[in-house]
Amino acid sequence: MTSTALARIPVGVVVERHKAKSPWLDFLCRPVAVLAGVPATAPWTVIRSAGDVTTFYAGEAVIELHRTETANYRDNLASGTPKLWVVMRPAEREVGFDLLFVTADPAEGEALTGAGNDLVEAVAMPALISGIVESFIALHHVEQSFFKRQRDRSTSGPPARGAGGSEDEG
Repeated sequence: MTSTALARIPVGVVVERHKAKSPWLDFLCRPVAVLAGVPATAPWTVIRSAGDVTTFYAGEAVIELHRTETANYRDNLASGTPKLWVVMRPAEREVGFDLLFVTADPAEGEALTGAGNDLVEAVAMPALISGIVESFIALHHVEQSFFKRQRDRSTSGPPARGAGGSEDEG
């Protein structure tokens, strides 16, 4: 994302890794929570380990809020279960991923799910972050009216036929 963010929210990300039931993978990893604020803990610190499941503090990310995306943030909050999208990229490390970023923009989050090897997972938005996003919308949202483009009627006559040909050729 560009540096035109008007607000930046530091967050911590929690990731869960569990043994896979697959002959092709040893473990599956997925983000399970975003923390409001950043704990004083090193990235990829084990929080809990029980059986085949290990929970890690993956590290710090920053949610950037842009005034041009306020309609998307508003739709996210209006959904009743606001979400944050956590993006992680495969890496050569024990857990197997690097934390890239977190976004509150559902359009951006959904767009990232379609391509590449990045792991994109939606998690619940904490109430404190939801309140910050709601305040940001109240300060920066400008309702965009729908503008229907009018057809240019300055040309007279019928539209041109296919390139290079005429009806009389044959």
